[in-house]
Amino acid sequence: MYLYLQKVCDFIQSYEIIEKKVVTLRPKIVNMDKIGSYEFMAEPFHCDFSQRLFIGHLGNHLLNAADFHSAARGFGMKRLLQLNRAWVLSRLAIEMYEMPQMYAHFNVETWVESAMRYFTNRNFAIVGEDGRQYGYGRSVWAMIDTESRQPTDIYSIDNGAIDQWIVKDKECPIEKGGRVKMSNDAPLVRTIDTYYNDIDINGHLNSVKYIEHVLDLWDIDWYRSHRLQRFEIAYVAEAHQGDRLSFFMETTGEDEFCVRICKHSQADGEEIECGRSKVKFV
Repeated sequence: MYLYLQKVCDFIQSYEIIEKKVVTLRPKIVNMDKIGSYEFMAEPFHCDFSQRLFIGHLGNHLLNAADFHSAARGFGMKRLLQLNRAWVLSRLAIEMYEMPQMYAHFNVETWVESAMRYFTNRNFAIVGEDGRQYGYGRSVWAMIDTESRQPTDIYSIDNGAIDQWIVKDKECPIEKGGRVKMSNDAPLVRTIDTYYNDIDINGHLNSVKYIEHVLDLWDIDWYRSHRLQRFEIAYVAEAHQGDRLSFFMETTGEDEFCVRICKHSQADGEEIECGRSKVKFV
């Protein structure tokens, strides 16, 4: 799994692919939009000291919206598990102009921008009830076989029906997540243990937990004078309950930081990179 996800990350960075067109006839879409929109609220206990939504909870809302959207169109998590398939989040970038305030209602719009054989690009827009644009998100997902943990062909599901849902004319104005470049001598800033609450339904560390652990590297005084503008993370290898996570951080620009996350396996103590993150404050 580690080698596969690392290859996916490298491939996404450099690919130039001419997409094959599937000529098989497919059912026509009837009475369903290609773009999904799902309402959420900034619940008070999901907000920080500034009474604005934690970005970790926003990340959960984005992932939930992705599943709601895909489930309604035949390729959601529950359906895929019946086929021994699963979506794996490979990259996520969130860029916010402002965070929703406590009790604010907002919609997460989501759509599939493109699909290839082994991965798909999904975008998000976070829109307030009054029409204000809070921010955007971009994500890359791969599909794996849950038994072999190897990549599997997205177009094998319903004869490539995902192509029916691709939206190419809706703007997502933020940059795609790129390769997070760091030096090899970035200092170690924290090591933590992982526990029950870190683990998701697939038995590995929850994607959003990585986000929360990275953002905990700065204390509350920092957040009193800085606003998180952009967060990127690229996942490379799975971590499991009991693994120790080490965080290496270096400054790469004005109020910009890069973080490398490594795990130390309980079994043999080997250090393996789990992912990298880039964080930009203003």
